[in-house]
Parts: sequence; structure tokens; C-alpha cells
Amino acid sequence: MRWLLNVYWLGRKEFASLARDTVMLFLIVYVFSVAVYVVAKGVQTDVKNASIAIVDEDRSLLSRQIADAFLQPYFKEAVTIRRDAIDTVMDRGLHTFVVDIPPDFEADILAGRETSLQINVDATAMTQAGNGSTYIYEIVTQELTNFLNERELAAILPVDVVVRAWFNPNLDPVWFNSVMQIIQNLTILSIVLVGAAVIREREHGTVEHLLVMPVRPSEIAFAKVWANGSAILFATFLSLLLMVRGVLGVPVQSGGALFFAGAAIYIFAITSLGILLGTIARSMPQFGLLAMPTFVIMNMLSGAMTPPEGMPEPLFYAMHVSPTLHFVAFAQAILYRGAGIATVWPQIVGMAATGIFFMALALARFRAMLATQG
Repeated sequence: MRWLLNVYWLGRKEFASLARDTVMLFLIVYVFSVAVYVVAKGVQTDVKNASIAIVDEDRSLLSRQIADAFLQPYFKEAVTIRRDAIDTVMDRGLHTFVVDIPPDFEADILAGRETSLQINVDATAMTQAGNGSTYIYEIVTQELTNFLNERELAAILPVDVVVRAWFNPNLDPVWFNSVMQIIQNLTILSIVLVGAAVIREREHGTVEHLLVMPVRPSEIAFAKVWANGSAILFATFLSLLLMVRGVLGVPVQSGGALFFAGAAIYIFAITSLGILLGTIARSMPQFGLLAMPTFVIMNMLSGAMTPPEGMPEPLFYAMHVSPTLHFVAFAQAILYRGAGIATVWPQIVGMAATGIFFMALALARFRAMLATQG
């Protein structure tokens, strides 16, 4: 009981310290509101308003039909250029895609002769280039099929491929980006708030005050975890409710108590890591240089940006020590697919295990830091 009371009152001290830090309060409000909206609406992984040019050397009904098929919002209005201008417009970055329709293209199609159509892609815009090439291929294929069907020349295909997208039928990137941005903000703030609190104790000289108090290092560490973690968890709840579901209109599942229980476990793991980093760094600049690469690596290899199955197998298993990998899978399962405890319990165990591991290391380092201060 004494341990719990000490943790409670030390946590109240952390709340008071956070309440006086207007810059940090502004940052919390900003990253869970404006930053979520800007990233969700601004970052586009699908094809939208892509610039495209057509080299029409055939000047036939089919070539005009293909050129007219590139419509908004996926493509801007197709611009007709000469063949000798392809390299110039591509070098200048004027068009991401250039479709070159050769002479006698329609005649070869009608005669059943083998022919080809060239698609030039500016792959410096890698994501849009990859997705756009697929879009162009599907559009051209569909127009060819329609053209031949009108003349009863299309071959009967033995298989009709139908793609159904689950959980995000319109493939709207806002649905994905908004939730993943909240997870990223939650992660970096959990590291920064708690780590900065440890550094602040050292820089302001309040470590000496703690040393003369009848408190244990574990009480100081857990007080920082529950106080800062509670503030971040509350901000996460408001962001999901007001920004994601309200302003952005993303129909995420509520998740209820299960999601926020898992989020609390994740915050415990990440704040424990923040304390560990705060005990290693000796100043705020050092902490920033240590925290940012840690966050970037954890975020990029968490599955929030690319599927974790695409990583090399040894790296994939090594990243299981990162709680972010478990929490991204946990959040996607609950918020997108409405999963229950029977589905996400391995991720909960993974987050709890990594949290205990980081807290054990943080307490060892924290005791050593207090001993040097004494």
C-alpha cells in the first residue's frame, strides 16, 4: 500500500510538471489533431491526378478510345505529344506516364496480329509509378476488351477475375493513414515525454530532492509511466473519437475496453523504453539524438508502413522485441477488422513481455543513475 501511495503522489507531481509545460501540451494537442488530419488527407499512396501524355501514332478510333479512358480523379486530362518529345517531357518531369500507341495498332488488333503498346514511367515517384502502371494496364485492357466485344471478336476467357477488397472496399488511404499516424504519434510522444522527464530531473537538480525522500527507484519510474502514459492514452481516445471517426469519418471499430487495455500495455512498454533511453543520455540533445533513430527504426519495421512479412526472415523475428510490431498488428485487427481477444491475445502477450523486459533494464539503469547522483 505504501508503494502504491508513493507512486500515486509522485505521479501527481508529474502531472503538475506537465501542466506547466505549455510547449509540450501544445505538442500533444497538435500531433493528435492537426497532424493526424494533415497526414491522413495529404499523404497519397494511390494514384490521384497523375499527369499522363499520349503519343498517338495510330490516330484510330481505338487509340482515341484509349486516350479518352484516362479520367479524373486518377489521371489529369491526357495531353497529346509527338514521339520525339518523350525524352524531353520525361527529363523535365512534366509527365509521370507517357503511353506510346504505335502505327497500325487498331489494324493489327483487328487482324489478330501481335502488337505492343509502350508505357514510359517516371519511377522517381516510386509509389505512384508502381500503382499507376497497374491502373494503365487495366484501363488499356478494358478498352481493348470493349472494343473487341463491340465487334464480336473477343475471345471467351475461361476465368473471370473479380477482386473484392475487405475492410476498406474503396481502398481509401485516409482510413489507413489516420490510424497509423495516431500510432506513430503515440509512440514518439511516449518516448519523448517520459525520457524528457528523466532528463529534466537531472538538469533541474530535482534528483537530489528525490534522493532524500523515502521513495524507491521503482516508485519514481512507475510514477512517470502512469502519469505521462495516462495523458497520452486520454489524448489517443479523443483523437480516435473526435478526429478519426468525427472529422475524417473513418468507420473504425470502437475497440472498446479491449483496445484501450492493449494501448495501455503498449504505452507501458514504450514509456519503459523512454526511461531506459533517458538514463543512458546525459542531456536533452543526447536524448533527442538517441530517441529519434530508435523511433524511426521501430516505426519503419513495425508494419505501419509496409507489411512485416516483406522483411528478411531474421530481421522479422528480431523485430519481435519491439512492442510497436505487436501493437500495429493489434490495432489493425481490432480497429479495422473488429477482432476479439481470441485473435489478438498473442500481440497482448508480446507487448507485455517486451514492456517487462524494458522496465527491468530501465530500473537497473535508473538505480545506477541515482547511485551516481548520490
